Amino acid sequence: MLELRPDCERCGVDLPADLAGAHICSFECSFCTACTTGPLAGRCPNCGGDLQPRPLRVGAALAKYPASAERKHGR
Repeated sequence: MLELRPDCERCGVDLPADLAGAHICSFECSFCTACTTGPLAGRCPNCGGDLQPRPLRVGAALAKYPASAERKHGR
């Protein structure tokens, strides 16, 4: 199951699990659309992998399986 990290690892902007705008690599590194399409040019700076839109988790699924609260920006 995807961890659904709560923030962009580059700029720190919030990435809610139930809203579009997050991109992930195969290791679940998470970035906002602005960073993904801008400075990162679609590539994860950690592993060099392809960044793809992260699926949403909504409603009962989000309530039962909440997103991670551990922020990654600044690490």
